[in-house]
Amino acid sequence: MLKVHTLNDQIRAHSSNAAHGMEVPAVARMLFCNGQVGARLDGTVPEQSAEQIEVIFERIGIILTASNMTFRDVVKFNVYVTDESILDDYFRIRGRIMDDHSPPATLLVVKKFPRPGVEIEIEAIAAKAD
Repeated sequence: MLKVHTLNDQIRAHSSNAAHGMEVPAVARMLFCNGQVGARLDGTVPEQSAEQIEVIFERIGIILTASNMTFRDVVKFNVYVTDESILDDYFRIRGRIMDDHSPPATLLVVKKFPRPGVEIEIEAIAAKAD
């Protein structure tokens, strides 16, 4: 069972309501997803960042399912965007998909990605004690 550490009485709360830490038990299996971009199966990348984010979460969901995990097993996201305005879509979509499960996240604005049209990349780390 994952243990969420939200220490709002000791550390200022995150603007996105993300946990300050997520503790993984010793018996848990760990899954590290490489950075997912919004490229569909046919290789096309949607023009809109919100659509790219939807594709990314769909891809992460497929990886989680292959490991017999769900989004409730995610312990951390690393998010890279080419413009901080994209984060509004990220927070909205993540909130819908993750519901009340808000693992920690690192958010970085980067200059660009090697693949043309890509505006966001998300890495996920998950853990599950079977």
